[in-house]
Amino acid sequence: MPAAITGAEPGSLFELRTAGNVIPAFTPDSASSEMATIEFAVVQLGVSEIIVCGHSHCGAVNALHTDRRTLGHLPTMLRWLGTHAPFRSSAPGEPGLRAEGQEHVLTQLRTLDDYPFVRDRVAAGDLRTHGWFYDIESGEVSAFAADRFQPL
Repeated sequence: MPAAITGAEPGSLFELRTAGNVIPAFTPDSASSEMATIEFAVVQLGVSEIIVCGHSHCGAVNALHTDRRTLGHLPTMLRWLGTHAPFRSSAPGEPGLRAEGQEHVLTQLRTLDDYPFVRDRVAAGDLRTHGWFYDIESGEVSAFAADRFQPL
């Protein structure tokens, strides 16, 4: 819950939640509700901060690191992840998938930074993007800075 993590007042955050925190790659000739929402927030509302926040024990991250057949009963989710996030098919390192989840956040942040209107506002100094990671067991939130995730 972003408001609980940040202490924000109701209505002060503009939130976009996607399955697996996936941000689709920007393509000028296509549209998705996610791309439209990001465009609206950045261009129309002029948000000054965007945070991509992942969490430990993420089911989508687990699916991305295991056999994609585990999602056979969720064909729409399988297509969503298969279209917008790379399947790695490697054994996860530990049950909380912390390292995998943090790398997933960084992958999505890089995708966001490729949106031209995001890139332009970042270059102008009008927008900052951040990668955060929430550890469900400890309640700790860490932010990516200086090449690693560090507690806030």
